[in-house]
Amino acid sequence: MNFESSTITVHAPATVANVVCGFDCLGFALEEPFDEIRISFSNEPGIRIRHNDEFGLPEDPEKNVVGTVLKSMIRATGFERGLEVEITKNIKPGSGVGSSAACAAGAAVAANRLLGNPFTKEQLVEFARDGELTACGSRIADNVSACIFGGITLVRATEPIADVVALEFPELFATVIHPQIEIRTEDARAVLPREVPLPTAIRQWGNVGALVAGLARGDYDLIGRALEDHVAEPYRKTLIPGFDELKRASMDAGALGGGISGSGPSVFMLSGSIEDANRIADAMRTVYSATSIDFNIYVSGVNRRGVTFVE
Repeated sequence: MNFESSTITVHAPATVANVVCGFDCLGFALEEPFDEIRISFSNEPGIRIRHNDEFGLPEDPEKNVVGTVLKSMIRATGFERGLEVEITKNIKPGSGVGSSAACAAGAAVAANRLLGNPFTKEQLVEFARDGELTACGSRIADNVSACIFGGITLVRATEPIADVVALEFPELFATVIHPQIEIRTEDARAVLPREVPLPTAIRQWGNVGALVAGLARGDYDLIGRALEDHVAEPYRKTLIPGFDELKRASMDAGALGGGISGSGPSVFMLSGSIEDANRIADAMRTVYSATSIDFNIYVSGVNRRGVTFVE
C-alpha cells in the first residue's frame, strides 16, 4: 500500500438533499458552511477522535460517524496502523444541510488519500453511508454522494450503490435559511406516509425527469416548474414554522423554486443569478425576523468540487 502522506486535511461541504422532488436520490453541494477534518497516522493502534467544536458529539469511535467510516475502510484494506482524527465542525448537527454526511464523506475522502487512493468515488460513497447509518439509522446516499462528487448528483440505486450520476447544470445559486431549531432525521421520516398513491407517484416521477432535463438544457423555466414535491413536503413542512410564508416570499423575490433541505429545518431556494439569490435572502430575513426564532442564512453557488484537500 502506497501511503501518500502522514496527514491529510479536507474541507467537507454542506449539502442539500432531495432537491424538492428527488426524495433520497438527488443532492447538491454548497460552498459553505463546511467541516474541516484532519486524519493522521499514529504509532498507537486504534482510532482516536477529537472534536474542536462545541456541539458535544461523541468522540468514542464506536459512536462517532467518522469512527464508523474509518473502521469500515480499515476492514476493507487490512490496514494495521493507528489513526488520529481532529474534527472542526461548522455545520450544526440536525440542521438539514448534511452535517453527518460532511463528516462521513470528508473522512472517507481523506482516509482514501492517506491510504494511497485504493477506492473509487462510488466505493467511498458506500463507506460514507456506513457513517450515515450511525448518525440517523439509515444508509442514505443523497447527501454523501453530493459531498464526495460535488455538483448535483443523482443516485439511481442504493442497495448496493449503482450509478452515482454527476448531472450537468447551468449556473445556479442557492439561498439557504437555517432556523435554529433541530429536526432529527428519524422524526422527519416518521411523519411521512408509508404508502404513496400511484397518481402522486406519477407526478413526482415526472418532476424528477423534468428537473434532470431542465438542468441539462439550462432551461430555468422547466427547472422551476419541476421543483414540486408531492411526497414529503406536504407532511414535513408542518415541522418548520412559517414554511409557507417563507416559500411564498422567496418566490415573489425571484426564486426558481425550492423547498425543505433534506429533512429540515433548513429551507433552500434556487435562482439563476447572485442578485436574485441575495434578494431571496432579504425576503427570507424579513419573514423570519418577525418570529422569535434565531436563524442563519447562506448564499452560495453550487459547489462543483465537493470535498477538497487543504494542501
